[in-house]
Amino acid sequence: MNSWLAACVIVTTTIAVSAGTSAASESEVVVFAAASTTNAVSEIGKRYTARNLGRIKASFASSSTLAKQIENGAPADVYLSADRKWMDYLEGKNLLVKGSRVDLLSNRIVLIAPGDSSIQPFEIGSGCSLIDRLGKKGRLSMGDPEHVPAGIYGKQALENLGVWDDVKQRVAPTKDVRAALVLVERAEAPLGQVYATDAAISKKVRVVGTFPPKSHPPIVYPVAVVAEGKIDSAAKFLNFLKTPDARAIFVKLGFKVK
Repeated sequence: MNSWLAACVIVTTTIAVSAGTSAASESEVVVFAAASTTNAVSEIGKRYTARNLGRIKASFASSSTLAKQIENGAPADVYLSADRKWMDYLEGKNLLVKGSRVDLLSNRIVLIAPGDSSIQPFEIGSGCSLIDRLGKKGRLSMGDPEHVPAGIYGKQALENLGVWDDVKQRVAPTKDVRAALVLVERAEAPLGQVYATDAAISKKVRVVGTFPPKSHPPIVYPVAVVAEGKIDSAAKFLNFLKTPDARAIFVKLGFKVK
């Protein structure tokens, strides 16, 4: 196991939306979801339980970490990824139920600064300077571009804009996008690259720039049923994610629904 994966496995957050009993374990759906969907999936899970449809147990981490955990036999029923790459990875290993995969959401990536930062909003374009805004020792907080989807999108955008070579030695890579958000919230980094939905949930940061959509591939969140999971219960929850009830929650939190 790679060292970054081992570290991420330890800190993966698990949220039990509703406590269940062993007798009811078949109705409990275990959802492995990208960290950026934490608030949305948690709220949807509570709504699902309130409708007496079943119980949801959700684990949130980077899509890469969750995919590797599923590959290694972790008990998951539904996988919600922040990019197609890691869904393709599991699909290529025949670990998903054929025909269950759908593109569910889309998002944007933005630059954030601490709420009391002196950095003013600016246009992110070709050749824009981030080094000056980072200062002499400041780092750019972002999901690890080697495996975290948000960081991968960010690196692609910065490369296309001709900025990556200037800032790559000043990047503070994190285990997932929410960790990148926290570094900026704590003012431990003067700038951070996160999803627009992550910036929207925090009162401690503000958006100072939005990446042009054409600077990176479309940000797509696919979801699928895990082949070794509880297929019927998982399919039921996946269908709920596409209902107007769930869609309204995603939209409220800033996602675009497919």
